Amino acid sequence: MEAIKEFFGVGGYRRTPEGFLSWQHILFVTCFIALMIALAIVIGLRNRRRNEHTKNKVVAWSAVILLVLKVSEMVVCCLREHSFHPLLHLLPLFLCSIMMIALPLAAFSRGRLKEASLDFVFIFGILAAVMGTYGAGQNFACYPILSFDNVLSVITHALSGFASLYIAISGMTSMRTKNIWITFVILLGFCVAAYIADILIPYNYMFLMRGDGTPYDIFYNLVNGNRVLYPMIVVLLFLLYLSCFYWVYYLVRKRKAKKSSAAS
Repeated sequence: MEAIKEFFGVGGYRRTPEGFLSWQHILFVTCFIALMIALAIVIGLRNRRRNEHTKNKVVAWSAVILLVLKVSEMVVCCLREHSFHPLLHLLPLFLCSIMMIALPLAAFSRGRLKEASLDFVFIFGILAAVMGTYGAGQNFACYPILSFDNVLSVITHALSGFASLYIAISGMTSMRTKNIWITFVILLGFCVAAYIADILIPYNYMFLMRGDGTPYDIFYNLVNGNRVLYPMIVVLLFLLYLSCFYWVYYLVRKRKAKKSSAAS
């Protein structure tokens, strides 16, 4: 019973955290990332030539599992604190937790919204997986490796990465130029919502207020924590990443098309 209480952090964790970027942290997240990549490759290749309904089942199950895990986190945190206050800090307004909205949209919506959502998960899912595991200084510096907070966080981030790779490998991406504006609107909409929540709660969604031990600290320190410049830099980084992703994708696709035409 004591071991269970310690795993869930009831009354606070008594173990000393192994530390951000410790060998335990790197080994732990690498195991999950390796499993994520392997499953995405195997299942993606198996479904690549199957119909869209079959392909979509994996995305749908990923969305459902992600939502179940998020609800479980909310329940445990509320029970642990004997309060509903933790819910204010568990809203899906981090870059990684955007998947809790984008992934269900990708699985259950239709038309251009579905296409844009699939592209959004494809573009940001792998980034969320890497940043939320290897770059999660706010978690691994505070909690022991084998704790509810870290285990659940790594699983949910790895699941986002799995969905991203699966969508790409199974051929579900469209990356149509006419849908690019929808992807940008989704991202900017979340940034605005996160900033408003940060001001009202207050909190640090999307790390728009401070770096909290993540690589964003580099930019936070660069501008001495300026409350205008720092969030602008973070949002610009998101937009820059999105723009670069599209640019590289179209560049690679164009080169492949040239090779195919030259070979024929």
